Amino acid sequence: MKKIIMLILAAVFILQMPVLAAENKDTKRLEYMNIQWWERFGDENLTKNLLTLYEKNYDLKNAALKVKENEQAVKMQFANELPQISLSGDLSRDLRGPYQQYGNMRIPNYSQYNYLLPITAGYEVDIWGTNRLRTKSVKQQFEIAKQAERAVYIMLTSDFAADYFNLIKADSFLAVQDEIIKTQEDIVSKTADKYNIGLCSINELLTEESTLTALKEEKNLHIKTREILINSLRAYLADSAGNISRSEGENLNLLKNLPSEYSADIVSNRPDYLQEEANIKRIGFDVKAARREFLPKFIIYGQIGLNAYHLDTLFNSASQFFNAGVLPSLDLFSGGRKIAFLKFKKLEYEEALNNYQKTILEGIKEVNSGVAEYKTASDNYNESLKRLAIQDKIYSLAQDKHDIGTASDLDVLLAKEAFLVIKKEEVSNKINALVSTIGLYKAAGGVDLYKTAANNL
Repeated sequence: MKKIIMLILAAVFILQMPVLAAENKDTKRLEYMNIQWWERFGDENLTKNLLTLYEKNYDLKNAALKVKENEQAVKMQFANELPQISLSGDLSRDLRGPYQQYGNMRIPNYSQYNYLLPITAGYEVDIWGTNRLRTKSVKQQFEIAKQAERAVYIMLTSDFAADYFNLIKADSFLAVQDEIIKTQEDIVSKTADKYNIGLCSINELLTEESTLTALKEEKNLHIKTREILINSLRAYLADSAGNISRSEGENLNLLKNLPSEYSADIVSNRPDYLQEEANIKRIGFDVKAARREFLPKFIIYGQIGLNAYHLDTLFNSASQFFNAGVLPSLDLFSGGRKIAFLKFKKLEYEEALNNYQKTILEGIKEVNSGVAEYKTASDNYNESLKRLAIQDKIYSLAQDKHDIGTASDLDVLLAKEAFLVIKKEEVSNKINALVSTIGLYKAAGGVDLYKTAANNL
């Protein structure tokens, strides 16, 4: 009997080995960060902040916990495929009536203790593979949880990077805005001088003063935007008062020669696509398991232990007992529950197929939209560079004319202010081009855009 018990325990251990096999999950999650992609931007501060995000962000920690929860759910379901062994003790005292009659034999009233110490084992023979299908279903739920975690990584890193670049834009805007305000103050001063000597009307002076006020109001909005972005990034990094290290806007580099066309297969990299794919498999296993619920079940059971009426004889050989058997069972009537459950799962499977097709269409739409946005943002940035170069020439010509006495100080200031306004637009278009690149990366499922096939969608 001891050999049988040892064999059962060894079998349980061997069967659990594949489930308990551990993988290096920290390495896997670091892959989700896709640091190699973010290094393409050539911004060390961005990379360092993303690594801090990886270490501290609470959403990422919760996503990891969700995966671990589903991993334990797989183990719990797998346990249903294994024999169940339990130990239960029972102490009772029988108090019989005046007498017990068994045919011609009469037993007088009596009372006695009963000591029972059995080890019970039971195993449902999975002839039809029902429990195996349920385990496969839970494993697919585990895969869904892993893709959900990956989706959180893609979303958070992309959103963080977008806010990071927008914060740099806010810094650049404030720097340029200060120059514009200083230039406008000089314009107001020169206009006041013209007014004092009667070379312009009061309306012209008031217009310039009003413009100065509007520029200061605009600066306040940029300050507010910067503070909001700083607080947002601090929340990402789980540091409510930390400094957000960042680069200068002039040092940012756009990614060049990105593919402008992608294969429709690119949606297969998206977490939502992989989740829907796993969901179809999961429900497919559920449908098969629901069908097999109509078949009979066979449970092998056994008991070994001690049974005695006196405590001093509990461990004697005469108190030992053993029994075993097979218990077949078949539900003859369940009120239509099994049929309804099977139909429910079939409908759920059809719904999953529809969601799968919808996810493909949504993925293609988002990638196409991301490509269009990236092209537009890149084209606008290139056009703004040309416009900035033209205005720079106009500003230089104004300075040259001033040097030879054919232009006033006010003309130079107005040309400078026009140059600074276009400079702000150039900064905005540059950051928009960077953010659109991130949006395309996010739509493509967090894969390196340089490593994707260039075919028409």
